[in-house]
Amino acid sequence: MNGYLLPVTSDPWQVFTLDVVIDGEEFHAQMELRYMPAANQWFVSIWDHAAGELLVNMIPLVCSYGEPNDLLRPFRHLRNGKGVGSLLCLRGTDEPSTRDPEENNLAEFQLLWSDTFA
Repeated sequence: MNGYLLPVTSDPWQVFTLDVVIDGEEFHAQMELRYMPAANQWFVSIWDHAAGELLVNMIPLVCSYGEPNDLLRPFRHLRNGKGVGSLLCLRGTDEPSTRDPEENNLAEFQLLWSDTFA
């Protein structure tokens, strides 16, 4: 299983261009993380960078506690059924200051983008 820990900071707008292998398929992707003050929440968008196609638009980062919460599960039909893998927001410390990432504490969490969980 392939997995990538994204190097997040608390910068309110972060863009990553990544060459990854998801479920055995090469994927040239662009991922954007944005903090939205009105919602006091972080959101993620994913593009197929090679095709210039927006695949996932502004889904909220909700942390996994106990059972894995695959944020990309609803998008398995994309890319002609190849999907976009799985994305988990995990606690990076034993006790982050909030349940889910907020304005200044995204670095207290880890974002794991990996092959699709069954």
